[in-house]
Amino acid sequence: MDDLRLTLQTLAPDDRRDLAQYMQWQRRRPAGRQDVRLLALLLHPKEYDSEVLIKKLYPDEPNPVAYYALRKRLLRQLTDFLLLRQRQHDATAATPVRGHLTLAQYLFGAGVPRLAWTMLRKAEKLALDNEQYEPLNAVYNVQIQYAHSPHAEPLEAIIERRHRNKKAADEEERAGIADALLRQRLRQARVHGRGTVPVDELLRNILVEYDLQEAFARSPSLLCRLLSIARHAMLARGDFATFAPFVERCYGLMARRHGFAPAQRGYQLRLLYMLAHALYRARRFAESVAYLEQARAVLAAAPGRQFAEMGPRLTFLLAANYAFLNRNRDSISLLEEVLKARPALPPADQLTARLQISFHYFAQGKFAQANQTLISLDRTDHWLEQHQGLEWLLNHNIGELLIQIELGNPELALGRLRVIERRLHEQFPAAEATPDTPAAHAGGPYRAVLHYLALVHEIIDDPAVATTSAFANRVATMPAFLSTQQEDLQVLSFFAWLRARVLGRPYYEVLLRLAEG
Repeated sequence: MDDLRLTLQTLAPDDRRDLAQYMQWQRRRPAGRQDVRLLALLLHPKEYDSEVLIKKLYPDEPNPVAYYALRKRLLRQLTDFLLLRQRQHDATAATPVRGHLTLAQYLFGAGVPRLAWTMLRKAEKLALDNEQYEPLNAVYNVQIQYAHSPHAEPLEAIIERRHRNKKAADEEERAGIADALLRQRLRQARVHGRGTVPVDELLRNILVEYDLQEAFARSPSLLCRLLSIARHAMLARGDFATFAPFVERCYGLMARRHGFAPAQRGYQLRLLYMLAHALYRARRFAESVAYLEQARAVLAAAPGRQFAEMGPRLTFLLAANYAFLNRNRDSISLLEEVLKARPALPPADQLTARLQISFHYFAQGKFAQANQTLISLDRTDHWLEQHQGLEWLLNHNIGELLIQIELGNPELALGRLRVIERRLHEQFPAAEATPDTPAAHAGGPYRAVLHYLALVHEIIDDPAVATTSAFANRVATMPAFLSTQQEDLQVLSFFAWLRARVLGRPYYEVLLRLAEG
């Protein structure tokens, strides 16, 4: 595939539009620019080879030399555009620090050393307050370069601060190595099939090995980095029953010993979210809500929209917790408000909010509203899988399937069920064992989904089958992971629908009972 086309295809629709406008604005040329035409051709759903692109761009006389020069210009414009966008979206202090540093260097060159040193001091303070060690090192190097200025501070003091910063920067680098090692060792533990991964022990050994015990205990950035890696391992294994207490101890230790400075709000928010999410998955819903309220208070105290991307994530998790605390109406109110808010949510968050609220409508018995909400996504299955992932798509499709059953549309439900089955069979086909590989079951890691769909299929064919003892026994003997404390609560909600049919009880009532264990 054309690398330039592949890079452009990764841009979101809004970014593609903004890139074209940026290119037009940059040179102030009238319509008909070749680089904009090349952009449109490379973003076309159909992929053209170089020969076709040259003919389309230069129909009178093909010009390969001009074409490749045009590609280079487009790549340069794309790079500049992405740099500007990164500067606008950078929530850290690194960008303003580098901005002050650039201005200071310009002022030194322009012969205004007093103002230049003012900019350097501002850059240093901003970097120190926000633990930006790498740009701070660049600031100290420029201060040393211009230490002969009458406006400079004593050279010995600058060098001492630089050495102190280098030590902190070295800790940051060693933490990066620790991240990589922790990720590798957790992966090895899973490969070897151990039932549990000793997270405490792994972290402790790596911290000792890289002399990070004290840094880990006093630095929210390092704590956030290391816990994030451990959290990804827990997401893959679903072992939140042991992970939640570990995160809670780490956060409590940090809060008691060092607290969180205003410049560390971003790390505090991430830690609170990780903790609340772990507690939610461990089914400690009330405790999860308490930490989410703390996070919302921290977010409300942040200046402007500095951590705006955290707002929707906190709201989605709060709504999910409310549903399992018998506050489903509050869940719906929260999500309806966030969908009406201005400025609008980013596209990915809008999709997540609409999918989540459809499940809350379903739990409330508002099946028509749940159906309309899913229809409003207005995306194909292929698009959703490419942009949101297979599991997101499966949640969407199974939810749609159950809604159609409740609306009394068995044919539509059966059609959706067959689409899900076909997708899983195509992506994870059954295979016999070979000397080099074990046998593969149809559905692969989603084999339990196929088992679930087979039971739903029987209910579509004959709703009365759910009340038979034979069917009830088959539901009760489904794979054990569907009812253990480690299981994803989304899967539990699907299982609750089957149980509700067997028991003849309201779906939401059964869901709450199952969540209580």
